[in-house]
Amino acid sequence: QVQLVESGGGLVQPGGSLRLSCAASGSIFSINIMGWYRQAPGKERELVASINSRGSTNYADSVKGRFTISRDNAKNTVYLQMNSLKPEDTAVYYCSYFATRYYWGQGTQVTVSS
Repeated sequence: QVQLVESGGGLVQPGGSLRLSCAASGSIFSINIMGWYRQAPGKERELVASINSRGSTNYADSVKGRFTISRDNAKNTVYLQMNSLKPEDTAVYYCSYFATRYYWGQGTQVTVSS
């Protein structure tokens, strides 16, 4: 079992920044992929960014140049630095972990509004 705990969500004005954190615990494999998905009301969950154990990253086109994903392997923690936030970024953000199967965090709300 793997447990994921997200933090860092909140309310921010357009153009502002937030940093999300997700700490994984339990039966962690050293080779894994961690990432962030988001889901807005009435929309499907979509991949925002992912990063593997070696640091290779992948981003949704909508966030390239604005968001940065990183990880601390020693802490089994993944981060998402979100800059230049837009109202369209408003969603529940979910941390994910994959080695042999997917695990999901509980989600953290990000609201971008003036």
